[in-house]
Amino acid sequence: MQIQVNYGSIPSSAALGVHVENELNNQLSHLANRITRIEVHLGDTNSAAKRGPDDMRCMLEARPMKMDPIAIEQRGDDIYDTVSEAAKKLRRALTKRFEKQIA
Repeated sequence: MQIQVNYGSIPSSAALGVHVENELNNQLSHLANRITRIEVHLGDTNSAAKRGPDDMRCMLEARPMKMDPIAIEQRGDDIYDTVSEAAKKLRRALTKRFEKQIA
């Protein structure tokens, strides 16, 4: 499973990159052999100069093998928390899709 991080309007940092990879690996390790790539798009919807509620955005697009891509979006106040919640949301969405495929 390849993870590609696009920082957009968020300043890139090694700590944030490690957090993104750790969260995705922790949440999706049991599905990793069924996913080719995950694209991560991070952004600050208000710009770095302004702060506001739910201004951090994390969009995850997973590409499961032999299936259409699936994308989810999560917004929050803190980018680290937003990434964590997005990873959980993606896990639920992928699990549901794989269960439907079996049924």
